[in-house]
This record gives sequence, C-alpha cells and structure tokens, in this order.
Amino acid sequence: MAKSKNTNPEHSEGPVAKTIENQTAKLPSDLFLWSALGSMAVSLFLQAQGDRERSLFVGQWAAPFLILGLYNKLVKLEGND
Repeated sequence: MAKSKNTNPEHSEGPVAKTIENQTAKLPSDLFLWSALGSMAVSLFLQAQGDRERSLFVGQWAAPFLILGLYNKLVKLEGND
C-alpha cells in the first residue's frame, strides 16, 4: 500500500513527532491490549488485598493503554506526513 501525501501542507508533523511515530509503529498492537488487561488484573488484586487507593490508581491505567494502542494502530495504517 502506498503512503498518501499530506493534502494539507500547512499542518505537518515536526521531526520529534515523526520519530516517535516511526518508533511506536514498530511495537505490536497486542502490547497495549495486554498492558490494559494487566493493569486491570493488578487493580483487582490490590482491591482484594484491601489497598483501595492503589487499586484505583492502577485501574485507571487501562484507558490510556487502550488509547495508546489506537494511536499505534492509526500510525501503522495511515503513517505520518
């Protein structure tokens, strides 16, 4: 599949964003899914141990992991500029 050119040259990625996107595209998408599930499992364990504050803290990591996974997938499918 050929990369499409940026149709709006006014809004292009900087060198740091391009580097980050190129590096994160190398990570498997499963990594983010397993990280989210792992954080939920650790949260459940902490909740069972009675450590409510840490359980809530770790449990909130699932959503950012899943969002990072979506970002990773978009970079793989669409690429950058």
